[in-house]
Amino acid sequence: MRDTRESRLLLVLLIAIAFALITVDIRGGQDSPVDGARQAAATVFGPIENGVSSAVDPVGNAISAVRDSGDRHDRIAQLERDNAALKAKLGSDDRNRSRLKQLDKMIKVAGEGQYGIKGAEVIAIGAAQGFSWTVTIDVGANDGVKRDMTVLNGDGLVGRVTTVGPDTATVLLANDPDFTVGTRMESSDELGFASGQGDRPLRVELLNGKAKIKKGDRLITFGSQADKPFVPGVPVGVVSRVDPSGGGLTRTIYVKPFASFTKLDIVGVVVTAPRKDPRDEVLPPKPKPTPTPTVTVTVTPSADATDDGQQQ
Repeated sequence: MRDTRESRLLLVLLIAIAFALITVDIRGGQDSPVDGARQAAATVFGPIENGVSSAVDPVGNAISAVRDSGDRHDRIAQLERDNAALKAKLGSDDRNRSRLKQLDKMIKVAGEGQYGIKGAEVIAIGAAQGFSWTVTIDVGANDGVKRDMTVLNGDGLVGRVTTVGPDTATVLLANDPDFTVGTRMESSDELGFASGQGDRPLRVELLNGKAKIKKGDRLITFGSQADKPFVPGVPVGVVSRVDPSGGGLTRTIYVKPFASFTKLDIVGVVVTAPRKDPRDEVLPPKPKPTPTPTVTVTVTPSADATDDGQQQ
């Protein structure tokens, strides 16, 4: 542009307009009439600015890194200390370790049985149904939980879902007197029905009155039609007592449950049944019998006996 009178007048006019806009913008504050234009400009030019800054920022970042290196070192050191303290706190928290152990066991059971489970936490005991053995868990219809679904934990059968709300559900525990589940004996396949007896062992009526059962035998769930309310293969418990056979049509045995109903915390609702019966695969390995110590006695001739023999 040539330095003419017109160009100087145009420059003065543009400067005057710029100062006027600045004055209006400052006085307008958040309600400034040019705020919309500013936002539109930011929308258009923002990506361009980011692209340019990415090209020139490494230099600035390097300078800042040198300038703030001491502060950053202090922050990193503090974070490391905080992290170590948190790990120590979690590591020393017996409840957290216990919950992690429960979760690991339950995942292992679900994997061996090929059960699709929804993990849950027990948040209350003894729901509004009276004095029945029930617990409330923190999953419900919004999580895919439905009535008559099997509930288990890392030890074995816990119960079945009886009532479902949007975000919670009630579980009838296997030791409740109103609870009944079909069972199958490990290896022998003897069938029966287990019923809860509160804080006493489960009572099981075997269909075969002449079944050969002994203390220490184990039971699993037989499974229900369409897998509701019970899926097959879930560990139930260990035979603790066998009633003498009286020649009846059935035989009564008593079973100590694998699950402890007074210490429930992490449980799983079986939302997807296995494609095939896992049979005895979910049962834990049988404990190895403790070897009986053998005492060997070695007779060593006494010194007197040796002397007598030499004298003769």
